[in-house]
Amino acid sequence: MKLVIAVTHDRDRSKITEGLLRNGFQFTKIGSTGGFLREGNVTLLIGAEDKDVDRVLGIIGDSCKTRKQFVNVLPPDAGPVGTIIPSPVEVLVGGAITFVVDVERFERF
Repeated sequence: MKLVIAVTHDRDRSKITEGLLRNGFQFTKIGSTGGFLREGNVTLLIGAEDKDVDRVLGIIGDSCKTRKQFVNVLPPDAGPVGTIIPSPVEVLVGGAITFVVDVERFERF
């Protein structure tokens, strides 16, 4: 048995969760926040048999794609407000980061 941990942008949450449910996979959803842009993320904990891991990863990959977004990024040591006008920076957002971890033991109570 494996535990798939998927961290994805909150905008992609619905597509991923609907795809997982449609294919019979159960999961636990945890709200989280991204580090760089401090935007909403969701972390999904998905238990899967070894033979189903590729299907789970396929559903995640098909449900979320990276996209470009312009953001204003202030340096951490920026002076008082109004002294610097940052130029928007193009960054990639979305997609998913996944980890597949061996599960030594699983019990349902």
